[in-house]
Amino acid sequence: MSEFHYEPLSYLDSSFLALETGTSHMHVAGVALFDAAPLKADSGGIDIDRIKAHIHSKLQYIPRYRQRLQWVPYDRRPVWVDDHHFTFDYHVRHTALPRPGTDEQLKALAGRIVSTPLDRNKPLWEMWVVEGIEDDRFAFIAKIHHCMIDGMSGVDLTTVLLNVIPSSEIEDSPEWTPRPTPTSTQLAVAETARFTRRLIDKLGNLSESIRDGKTISDRVLDKSAAALSSLRSGWLTASDRTPLNPDIGPNRRFDWTELPLEDVKAVKNDLGGTVNDVVLATTTGAVRRFLIDHRAFDVEGVDFRAMNPVSTRSAAKSGSLGNQVAMWLVDLPIDEEDPSRRYELIKERTRNLKKTKQALGAATLVEVSSGTPITLLSMANRVVGQKLRPFNMTVTNIPGPQFPMYLLESQMLVNYPMVPLWAQHGVGVALFSYNGQLLWGIQADYDALPDSSLFLEAIHASFKELQDLAG
Repeated sequence: MSEFHYEPLSYLDSSFLALETGTSHMHVAGVALFDAAPLKADSGGIDIDRIKAHIHSKLQYIPRYRQRLQWVPYDRRPVWVDDHHFTFDYHVRHTALPRPGTDEQLKALAGRIVSTPLDRNKPLWEMWVVEGIEDDRFAFIAKIHHCMIDGMSGVDLTTVLLNVIPSSEIEDSPEWTPRPTPTSTQLAVAETARFTRRLIDKLGNLSESIRDGKTISDRVLDKSAAALSSLRSGWLTASDRTPLNPDIGPNRRFDWTELPLEDVKAVKNDLGGTVNDVVLATTTGAVRRFLIDHRAFDVEGVDFRAMNPVSTRSAAKSGSLGNQVAMWLVDLPIDEEDPSRRYELIKERTRNLKKTKQALGAATLVEVSSGTPITLLSMANRVVGQKLRPFNMTVTNIPGPQFPMYLLESQMLVNYPMVPLWAQHGVGVALFSYNGQLLWGIQADYDALPDSSLFLEAIHASFKELQDLAG
């Protein structure tokens, strides 16, 4: 048995660490609002002790939340090790708004919280419990580094903390004992040995690989064609710069809105395509309207692309942390005036992305890059992020449960997600479907979008165009 324990990060998880700069924070976040009445304490506030005890009891199912980063000495690759100084109260924080706190005050607080990077010397997450919100509500503001989590595993984590029925039961929390961490020398030796074992295993399987050569060859050709198609989709060329693509600073704004999911599905059913097509077309129309009406920007002939993450997580890996996601690049036709034509173009482009297996292609590019040293990876990511800018914004759509979920006895009312902003990305759009609602979270650079409410109005106006088309 090994005297110490560690877990290497995948290439994709490591890339989110390499992408992080002083102005591009690579944490995902969200604001969930709950009914406060069932969790009232005798003092009149929420029963924070019960809430914290409940969260603490669930850490046994998510061990990554008590792990921190350590770095392999010779190439600076990151690994996970248990944090011997883990302090629960540092990560779960309790605060309140001046009663009665408004949604606008909560949005401002969320923006301030996500404006600061997570401490890499500690487990990379924070959860703020916020009480004092009008209409007898309280909120969770969760902040988790992207190297730990993607959208789909985030849904899995939600199911760990929440239940499908109200319950007063708090699980027992077994005592946690951190496993020994390797010294720098032990880690270097262990990683060298692991690399050697992998090489030997590949050589040992060579005869079997030759025997199955045709199957492997067909698979390689399929992956290669998909990877080539993915590269040709725009990853190696720059998109056009717009007022939504300034040199961003470290500070953030957060805003949100919602649409009835049945209305979105009605548009999809009448016009064809998918819910994701409706989301992309709505975003396209909103960007067009906002740039023309509020930035006096000429959109004619502008090459505007969205990075649209697609989950590659299998059912067998549901519940595991880490990123299992590939990225589509979708050209958003913001220069098209006709909403019907815009929608058809979106459908045609996403259909072509599926046909050319670009999710597989993007995943293959990640796979073949998995041996890249972290120092070179960091340099490459920063060049791509700051110089090339292959896309203008992220638009991610995360499916969630279509029934109420509960934190102990309190029902979760809404959950608005936030997506990180890459270099020169002034706005990011994230959506979460929950209990009949499609919830939009808009994270923006603080200076790029002081009029975020106008962007929300543009979203609703754009969706109304699609509704009118669908009759």
